[in-house]
Amino acid sequence: MGTVRDAVIVAAGLGTRMLPTSAYIPKELLPLVDLPVLHHLIFEAKQAGCDRIHIITSPTKDFTSIQDNLNVTYPMYGKGKNHLNPLEGVELFFHIQEEQKGLGHAILMAKGAIQGPFLVLLGDNILTSHHASLNEFQASDVSQQLVELFEQCGQPVASVYDVGIDRVSNYGIVSMEEGRITSIVEKPNREHAPSTHALCGRYLFAENTFELLDHYSVEEFGELQSIALMKHWMDAGQLHAHVLPESVSWYDSGLPLEWLKSQIDHALQRPEYAEQLEEWLNQRLN
Repeated sequence: MGTVRDAVIVAAGLGTRMLPTSAYIPKELLPLVDLPVLHHLIFEAKQAGCDRIHIITSPTKDFTSIQDNLNVTYPMYGKGKNHLNPLEGVELFFHIQEEQKGLGHAILMAKGAIQGPFLVLLGDNILTSHHASLNEFQASDVSQQLVELFEQCGQPVASVYDVGIDRVSNYGIVSMEEGRITSIVEKPNREHAPSTHALCGRYLFAENTFELLDHYSVEEFGELQSIALMKHWMDAGQLHAHVLPESVSWYDSGLPLEWLKSQIDHALQRPEYAEQLEEWLNQRLN
């Protein structure tokens, strides 16, 4: 059994920027061409060795339909397998965040159900370098890399992604020194950005996370509770950076235009769609 068994997928957001679609289907269940976001995340967590999946959700979402959506089987003809099921080999837990109080508060909903270090995956973010057809599906290995880095250093780790100078005002931007994150600036303008590397929704939090979240309370820090948690580790020189390469694509189902771009980008790299889609796009643009 691996050192990290639990993965927390935070899917409690209301998805207001994706209305009216998100009124009928949670943004975490929107498909990236043909595979829902939540499926990508569960397969990624399983790839990292986790067999206990915790989904933080809100009381406005239909838990029954979410679980039914997850309990599906895909044919796998190309890899010597006959099926692919997100829930095979894992225990699934739902935790309800009654009020929207930020990432730290959402994670606290799983307190008591987790022991030891654990992965955190934001439920509307896909990070992957794999764009095979569904028959050849391969899960993202980003979380697996986080686990491997944690096993080397024994300290918390956060993935960061180079978003370029024009997009820094949309994210939490970090500064780094010798492989460690030393500061986080929330949505800076171009002139005040410490770098172009953004936190991108993948973390490996240490065993003392819940103790620290109780100390840095949501009553005092509000939605910045998770930043206070990471600052605690930064001040001790303990928050390691997992820098994602350019080969990784970052797809966000929480923003309409970004999600539209994600569909096109992913489909253009899928072997069964790429040629016909590129031909159609060229015709349309001309």
